[in-house]
Amino acid sequence: MPARPLPAPIAASPLVRTAFLTVKGAADYLGLSPHTLYVWRHRRQGPPSFRMGRRGRVMYRLEALDAWIREQELADSRSNTSLSPLKAVAQQRSSSVSDA
Repeated sequence: MPARPLPAPIAASPLVRTAFLTVKGAADYLGLSPHTLYVWRHRRQGPPSFRMGRRGRVMYRLEALDAWIREQELADSRSNTSLSPLKAVAQQRSSSVSDA
């Protein structure tokens, strides 16, 4: 009886997504360099991250990255038309300055 072939590892499947990403994985996902994420983490900017495991490896939750991307889109006037400066109501100049 011939041996049955072993199934492919689950991780190799393109349909399986991990819930957590390393700095490199998060950087690839966001299209940034890992260095940028390290700098943002140091400055307490950018997407939320945390340390996991005994070695304290920096990790990013995939759903947190997606939420952070949505926040960036909403904060940008090109993506969020309600923030467009072209829709702002024109302000009148104060006439408190006297012509002397």
